[in-house]
Amino acid sequence: MAMASVQLGRQSSIQDSPRSPEAKLGMQVEDLWDVQEPELSPNEKLNACFESIPVSAFPIAPQEIEIKSDASLADAVQILAQNKILSAPVVDVDAPEDATWMDRYIGIVEFAGIAVWILQQSEPSSPRSPSSPSGAESAIAANGMASVAGLGALGPEGASITSGDFFEALTSSEFYKNTKVRDISGSFRWAPFLALQKSNTFLTMLLLLSKYKMKSVPVLDLDDGKIDNIITQSAVIHMLAECTGLHWFESWGSKKLSEIGLPTMSTKEMITVYEDEPVLQAFKLMRKKRIGGIPVIERGGGKAIGNISLRDVQFLLTAPDIYRDYRSITAKNFLIAVRNYLEKHEKRSPMLSGMITCKRDETVKELIQKLDTEKIQRVYVVDDDGSLEGVITLRDIISRLVHEPRGYFGDFFDGVLPLPENSRV
Repeated sequence: MAMASVQLGRQSSIQDSPRSPEAKLGMQVEDLWDVQEPELSPNEKLNACFESIPVSAFPIAPQEIEIKSDASLADAVQILAQNKILSAPVVDVDAPEDATWMDRYIGIVEFAGIAVWILQQSEPSSPRSPSSPSGAESAIAANGMASVAGLGALGPEGASITSGDFFEALTSSEFYKNTKVRDISGSFRWAPFLALQKSNTFLTMLLLLSKYKMKSVPVLDLDDGKIDNIITQSAVIHMLAECTGLHWFESWGSKKLSEIGLPTMSTKEMITVYEDEPVLQAFKLMRKKRIGGIPVIERGGGKAIGNISLRDVQFLLTAPDIYRDYRSITAKNFLIAVRNYLEKHEKRSPMLSGMITCKRDETVKELIQKLDTEKIQRVYVVDDDGSLEGVITLRDIISRLVHEPRGYFGDFFDGVLPLPENSRV
């Protein structure tokens, strides 16, 4: 796990060096690529390059938002929505000033996690029962908290329990306003979240974001016990898009998707939701199957009419008034209502782009540029008739960029960082 010591090759001149931090980082890989042993395969060369660069070299995200543990769920949702971010670290307000990083943070709260958790608490116990209370009544029952029983496998008739009134009642309830972020936070047995030191390598970070399915990786500054950076899958894809024209990137990016085994998931394995099913069913499926997005399929036809992702769950809580014209919030109605709302308020939202698709014969480079330009998390693969053939996510692409050497992590997951003395974890 130690950072490899590799002599840098030629240094690019200031005139030749790209301007963006991501592109300059790509030049570091380019220099390392040029001095790798010739007998190494392209994949082995990339692994060696990324193992030779510390994560401290990754451009620092401009947004440094932290949420206090005593903030209400309503406050947390507003903070995330206003800053257009999907997650943020939670700081323990009761931690002493000299607390270690493990005692300073209690975890990372995600937008989707808050929303889905709230909705689970306010679900009616039997959505198919005629005697079940309405969604609005359920949301405000028992001081704003109703039955914890799940919605189960909802059919089209189940959509009638969710309407604009349901979400308005939920977001105005005392339960939503008074529950604190710390009340729904959990922690790993050895740390509040998996984090990297600034000296850990790019290879470690890329493997965590791909093979080990982390959505983001915090990078810690041990000197002050605070998070120095948070690297996301989207940030990595943007870095790759900025490397267009560099030899190492063109060598890998010129390959067709089918050549590198994408898509990895067949049509039969894809999780879908029908257009007339309740939108809550889509979010429940995403949470249960641990996936970030799901295509909405037309009933009877089989073709996709749109995509719903976990990031879209925010509209259930931040703009419930947009559903007032709908008696039930089906997946199709959700897509229509949110699109109409965004056309008035956010002209550049990824959701306005509709369902982004690609073909198997497109190149990795073309796909990366599409994902980066559209600011989306996944692209659906279609045939010449427009029928779904699979899906490719940011994680899928990163997983094809690097591979895990045998025994690479060792006891890494028993504590990536040294346990600070007197830690309460």
